[in-house]
Amino acid sequence: MPASIQRVFVTGASSGLGAALARHYGARGATLGLAGRRQDGLAATAAGLDARCYVADVRDAAAMRTAATTFLTEVGPPDLVIAAAGISVGTLTEITEDATVFRAVMDANVLGLVHTFQPFIAAMPPGSVLCGISSVAGVRGLPGGGAYSASKAAATVYLEALRLEMKARGIAVVTVAPGYIDTPMTRVNPYPMPFRMKAEDAAARVARCIARRRGYAVIPWQMAWVAGAMKWLPNPMFDLLFEKAPRKPRGLPT
Repeated sequence: MPASIQRVFVTGASSGLGAALARHYGARGATLGLAGRRQDGLAATAAGLDARCYVADVRDAAAMRTAATTFLTEVGPPDLVIAAAGISVGTLTEITEDATVFRAVMDANVLGLVHTFQPFIAAMPPGSVLCGISSVAGVRGLPGGGAYSASKAAATVYLEALRLEMKARGIAVVTVAPGYIDTPMTRVNPYPMPFRMKAEDAAARVARCIARRRGYAVIPWQMAWVAGAMKWLPNPMFDLLFEKAPRKPRGLPT
C-alpha cells in the first residue's frame, strides 16, 4: 500500500466487496472508517483492525454527513474514500410494487455515491482518491434487472463527470466495474456467472486500480472483453441473445 494511503473510509463494509476492501487496507496498516447498515457485520469486518464503525445507510444523506463529520474529527481527512455500498435485486416495470424497489436501487447505487463523497471532498488533500464501484451490468440493459442496470450506467457516467470536476483539486476519481463477485448478493442468481471472483481477489484488483489511479477499469480482464463485446453488439443481435436470458429474482432490498 502506498505510504500516502493511511486513512480509508469504506461504505458497504458490513459484507461482500466493501468488507473485503476494508480488510485489504486494514491489513496494510490503514486507519479505517467503516459504514454499513448492519452493526454485526461492521463489527465482524473491523475485528483486529484499526477501525471505527458507523451504522448508516448511504441513501440517508444526513446519516452519511454525521458519519463523515465524526470520522474527520476523530481521524482526519481520508486519503481514500471507497463507495462500495449498493443494492442488486430483480425488478419488473409492470409490477406496481416494484416502483418502490426501483427507487431504493437508484437511491443507493447513484445518490449513495453523492452522499458518500460530498461530506469529504472539501477536506481531502491533493493526491487523495475517490473510488466508486459500478458494474459490468451497467454496460447494457439486462432484462429483469432494469433498475440495477440503469443505476450502474448512471453511476459510471456520474463518476466520469466527477473525475473531471476533481482534477482541479488534485483528487483522483477511480471507477471500477466488476463482473461477478462471490457474495451474498450474487449467490441467489439462477444462472451461470462466468469468471466469478472471490471477494478478496476482487478487492486486491480494485486496490491495484486505485494505486494506478485508473479512471475506469473492468475487472477481471476477461469481463472487460465481454463488456466490450456487449456494448457494440447491434440491437437485433443483443435482443436475440438476451431476451430470454435467466433473470435475477425479484424481491425487496435487504
